Amino acid sequence: MLLKEIKDIFHTELGAIYPKEEIDSFFYSCIEHYLNLERFILAIQPGYTLNKDEEQPLFEALSELKLEKPLQYILGTAHFMDLELRVDENVLIPRPETEELVQWILLDAERPPARRVGSRMVIERSRNDHSLRILDIGTGSGCIAIALAKHLPDAKIYALDVSEGALSVAKENAASNGVDVTFLHQDILNPEINLEFDVIVSNPPYVRELEKNEIQRNVKDFEPDTALFVSDEDPLLFYRAILGFAENHLSENGKLYFEINQYLAEETKALFNTRNFSEIELRKDMFGNYRMLKAIMQ
Repeated sequence: MLLKEIKDIFHTELGAIYPKEEIDSFFYSCIEHYLNLERFILAIQPGYTLNKDEEQPLFEALSELKLEKPLQYILGTAHFMDLELRVDENVLIPRPETEELVQWILLDAERPPARRVGSRMVIERSRNDHSLRILDIGTGSGCIAIALAKHLPDAKIYALDVSEGALSVAKENAASNGVDVTFLHQDILNPEINLEFDVIVSNPPYVRELEKNEIQRNVKDFEPDTALFVSDEDPLLFYRAILGFAENHLSENGKLYFEINQYLAEETKALFNTRNFSEIELRKDMFGNYRMLKAIMQ
């Protein structure tokens, strides 16, 4: 069958579900992944023909796309910053907003920290002079921990998750990207860790059950519920738990970074006002929503 004909079938079968540009992206991602063909192949070889064996994975992917299964799960890979990661239904698909959180951490890591002495702010020696100790809580695919390890090669990176399936994926991703991360099978609601960290970062579950109607089917039907949703009665459960953990395991002037629910930004920030943290900062993502928070341990 002509490759062009298969592209037309993708549009016919998926046109009622996805916009044209997204269907094009699906098609070209599939031919690159399964056939190692560049997206301009049809421009230079409009008569390019596939045999039955070459057609099969494309039509199998099409069948799953019709069920609104995320393409990343179909192909088994996702991109995050400059990384290629394996993903499956044990882990969330990494988002661009989470890239922004990592970039915030990396930018701060390049700056020497400051502390107040009397009326003066004193610049301390850069943390780059020794090994930063960083903990990623709820690591999932390992995207945050692995990106930090890639860009901060002298740092000691730890990554924690309650899911053995997620940790298996994360370990594979760390190995394939050539970084050293220490993985911990722990429940942050009942942690057993006797370490101190300079940075703690987390993208915990924060979507309330009442918000499920806003979530697209390809997310709520396929991505792991335990990594997404919290009860309406206690939506800040994990933030409170991590704050309590940080108070005992974050070094003086250590930094805590969160991805947060945009609808609960002020409520999340208010938690810090009752704890031993300062310089509490909310930050908007690329879409103008408050999705990140940073605080410093006093």
